Amino acid sequence: MKVVQFTIPVSRESTIVVQEEKLPHYYPHLHRHREVQIEWVVEGSGILVAGNYMQRFESGDIYIIGANQSHIFKNDESYFNPEEPRQIHSVSIFFDPNYLSQNILSLPEMANIRKFVHGVHNGFQIPEEAREAVQKIISEIIHHKESQRVAAFIKLLYQFSTTRELKPLATSNSEQVISEVEGIRMDRIFQYLVTNYKRHISLAEISEIANLTPQAFCRYFKKHTDKTFVSFLNEVRINEACKIILSGKFDSFSDICYQTGFDHVTNFNRVFKKTTGMSPGEYQKGFRDI
Repeated sequence: MKVVQFTIPVSRESTIVVQEEKLPHYYPHLHRHREVQIEWVVEGSGILVAGNYMQRFESGDIYIIGANQSHIFKNDESYFNPEEPRQIHSVSIFFDPNYLSQNILSLPEMANIRKFVHGVHNGFQIPEEAREAVQKIISEIIHHKESQRVAAFIKLLYQFSTTRELKPLATSNSEQVISEVEGIRMDRIFQYLVTNYKRHISLAEISEIANLTPQAFCRYFKKHTDKTFVSFLNEVRINEACKIILSGKFDSFSDICYQTGFDHVTNFNRVFKKTTGMSPGEYQKGFRDI
């Protein structure tokens, strides 16, 4: 049986590690690493979970994942269909914030960048209006070597530190102290939910997967996600519903309701509006008008 690691080691051969990859899908398990990760999703789609944050990711998105922040870029089901092979294209930049702060960022001129790096614990999403400039600098980093690469990287950090309205990911960093064993357990819970969300999942059923009593599971899940089990499961379902609406491949909203695991259309509409701030019809119209 394959061993699933929660803490993933990253090469320590240089100040920054740059990885450009084209793969069938992202690493499909919840994990963390001591380095901050800058992730450019050149091509790909799915659900990003980072701490207690959950939202769809699409091609072109750029994220900053905090050091030791548990996360997973979970691709859509279609990426795991061997009959219709797809691929993701990503650029990942890893750096140790402590090492950077003790060396390059210790210079007086780096004060604002140092402040930014110290504040990325919970991660950020880069706003759409800043993507083009960030993508251009990341491309420079990819093509440069040695000192020129480091110079371009500092330029990237400066861009981040001066970008307005960075969107925070997680709202709490309490989950960052999670142990290796707890991380693997949370991954097992998450994998079960995203695999079975289309049907009813009882509290007793998911508690058994976690090897906890229902009462203990509720406390455990709330502690590590800052959400109830039901609200987390509903977010998984609504994210999938959003994907279906954007694809346009559905006959009615009631079809989406039952496809994503909801028992009643009324409940689906209520949860959809609570999660996205708009009704399914308004959501569809909003993207038609873009």
